[in-house]
Amino acid sequence: MTPEDCIEAANDLLDAEASGDQIGLLTRRYPEMGMDDAYAIQNAIYGVKLRQGRSVIGWKIGLTSKAMQNALNIDIPDSGILFDDMVFEHGSTVPKGRFIQPRIEAEIAFVMKSALGGAGVTRDDVIAATDYVSPSIEILDTRIVKQDPDTGATRTVFDTISDNAANAGVVLGPQRHAIDAFDLRWVGAIASCNDEVEETGLGAGVLNDPVKSVLWLAQRMSQYGQSIEPNQIILSGSFIRPLECPSGAEIHVDFGSFGVTQISFK
Repeated sequence: MTPEDCIEAANDLLDAEASGDQIGLLTRRYPEMGMDDAYAIQNAIYGVKLRQGRSVIGWKIGLTSKAMQNALNIDIPDSGILFDDMVFEHGSTVPKGRFIQPRIEAEIAFVMKSALGGAGVTRDDVIAATDYVSPSIEILDTRIVKQDPDTGATRTVFDTISDNAANAGVVLGPQRHAIDAFDLRWVGAIASCNDEVEETGLGAGVLNDPVKSVLWLAQRMSQYGQSIEPNQIILSGSFIRPLECPSGAEIHVDFGSFGVTQISFK
């Protein structure tokens, strides 16, 4: 893809976000696109949002489970950008029409107290740079159709990465814990919609260790001269399948002694 192609795709995704009307598969429009192209589109979106006055508050990491990687025929996670207008308070309600097809995932959020970056970053560095960890919900949305109506082709990882890794919102639970207060591999979550349990999972589903997920992000960013900054939120990856959130959905994620997170959709 040319730089002009990437800018055009980014503008189309931004228009879709504003209008609520999804666009067609980018991988059908640009069959030659690859991983670098997808991140170039995401970076173009980042540039526009900054010019619009948005600020970056963190990062999300996706595709951390083997099941999701196998489903998309990929062997590495992906990442997206958290902007300041994506934060929703615990227990709040998402206004009707804010998203196109919202879904949620349960995650462990890392909130950083110091910068984290460089090619030699280690697991111990992640631990030292973390201020606290909290239960969280990631809100997903997709500005690209799931399936092409003419060919039957479905979204690929390149479509998803281009679309800011399907990122749309974040809800942090009120509980804050020192990173060594829990074995994060054994932090579990029971996700319910309208009082019906829909999914359960364990932190070990995230690359066998959520800390390892944050390490992956820091190492990937260092390749582009970037770093994780103080006070940023890092969503380390979901350990449940995405849950659909139609109008009227009341989401409650119980992380046991680790905490709880809630969000509703009007």
